[in-house]
Amino acid sequence: MEAAGGGGAAAGGIALHDFSGRLGEQRVHFHAMRLRDSLFLWVGAAPALASLAVAMCSPRDSIPVAASLLGDPSDTASACLARRLASKTKKQVFVSYNLQNTDSNFTLLIENRIKEEMMAFPEKF
Repeated sequence: MEAAGGGGAAAGGIALHDFSGRLGEQRVHFHAMRLRDSLFLWVGAAPALASLAVAMCSPRDSIPVAASLLGDPSDTASACLARRLASKTKKQVFVSYNLQNTDSNFTLLIENRIKEEMMAFPEKF
């Protein structure tokens, strides 16, 4: 598992962070962009932006609300991951999940890899 320090907190409070890992048989790349009050996370194996979802915490509900912004609305991988990360970070989270494998065990590996990186580099998230 590698991490690349794609730049520190630049003007406006933006921080970029790229990392990757082999999850099962697949090499997965991650790109995180921390903004002032939100997080953008791209997950994929090849350059693509096939789906995009957003999630945020609501004062009226304990479960963050999520919406699909781009891609097939029946593909819930981006929205589910955004919802779980919004719950963890208490930020508005945009997720673009661009992998064919949406099996729950594989997405759990994805989520755990992201959480490892969040623990190692909290200032990037």
